[in-house]
Amino acid sequence: MTARVSAPASAPSSASASSAKASARILRFVGHRHLRVRLVLAVLARRPVRIDAIRPPDADHAHPGLADYEVSFLRLLEKLTNGSVLEISYTGTSLLFRPGIITGGRISHDCPNSRAIGYFLEPILALAPFCKSPLALTLNGITNDNIDVCVDTLRTVSLPLLRKFLPENTTTPLELKITKRGAPPLGGGQIVFECPCVKSLRAATLLMDPGLGVRRIRGIAYATRISPQMANRVVDAARGLLSRYIPDVYLYTDVYKGAESGKSPGYGVSLVAETTTSCLYSAECAYQVRKKSVNDIVNGSDEVPEFSLDEEASSVAKEGSSVVSQAAVQDTSSATQEGLLNHLENDYCFPTPEDLGIRAARLLLTEIRSGGCVDTSTQWLAILLLALSPEDVGKVRVGALSSYSVQVLRDVRDFLGVVFKIGEEKSHSDENELSVSLRGGVVLTCVGSGYVNVNKNVT
Repeated sequence: MTARVSAPASAPSSASASSAKASARILRFVGHRHLRVRLVLAVLARRPVRIDAIRPPDADHAHPGLADYEVSFLRLLEKLTNGSVLEISYTGTSLLFRPGIITGGRISHDCPNSRAIGYFLEPILALAPFCKSPLALTLNGITNDNIDVCVDTLRTVSLPLLRKFLPENTTTPLELKITKRGAPPLGGGQIVFECPCVKSLRAATLLMDPGLGVRRIRGIAYATRISPQMANRVVDAARGLLSRYIPDVYLYTDVYKGAESGKSPGYGVSLVAETTTSCLYSAECAYQVRKKSVNDIVNGSDEVPEFSLDEEASSVAKEGSSVVSQAAVQDTSSATQEGLLNHLENDYCFPTPEDLGIRAARLLLTEIRSGGCVDTSTQWLAILLLALSPEDVGKVRVGALSSYSVQVLRDVRDFLGVVFKIGEEKSHSDENELSVSLRGGVVLTCVGSGYVNVNKNVT
């Protein structure tokens, strides 16, 4: 709550100067996009942030203001910190967040079913190492869907990347346990995330060598409250496509029953490719019941959305060449494309489990084709951890910068004052084609901000 105190009449200039100085420290943003990263950066930089025009009431937003999952994430930040002040306007279209210290400890939080656990856990990965005490976070909700990063990808890809930046003498393990699976729409899943607290990150982290190629592909196909054959069919379809690229492919099934299977039936797959230098590329795909608005559209016409290759992949297929590295393109009805893009984002329809497995395999091969030392889903985490590293040069090689990563670069500059140098990777004609493709196209270089965890006691 805002308190107004009248200044003494003898010192009006000092009161106005202090008020101007306080307002200048507040960073201001507009819009609801990139809300999580900006709040996390505000906590790390210990700077208040004000965000306005959050889904203003107009024709484009039927439900103005903060969504339920965004409010839930704010409540999670309140549990992780001590002394934070949160002010939300009456309409919910603006907020003022004054962060406190990051305490950590044992915390439990119930995530709404409108978003998966990955929406809440993904930004916490950047906060967890800088807590006052080791973090043991329990999250309840949906574990896998097609909107947010699934918990399997966070466990197999994001945590190894975070481990590269942590010192080696940490006593508390860095791990993620999936105790219950929860499929949409009712969820019922549960995960336990544990992370040590450190004084500072490892210095001079260089992620520059993607290796000579992919040496193995691993994956997990899960099934909850549904026949185990669904997971087996997904594995057979994905393995059949991936084995054309590399022979070392091992996908196993994970079938949940009883209380550990959540409240809704579902199945999906998470795939990880590892290079010769332990760089990881990931892809995932999950079955989910189509939303009511989609069913109304599909039932109103004979057109059923299917998956097909793009024009370039189709021409290659006609010539008899391999198309395993081409991405799948989803054909949607004209009504879906015109009127419901925001509401139907990542709302897939898989007629059979084989379609799901083939799409996941194609997404993984497309990620491999992009190259780099980190995949698209972890670009932002590598950028943020490099900016928080000690005052030394850090580098990371990526394939193609996503729009999300570009905005993270801008926010890191505003909050931490760290500017990245973006260099284009030159081609190497003397090396084989696979090595050139894994090199990626962009090299990000920065000098770390020398961030120190002032919350942690010196031992």
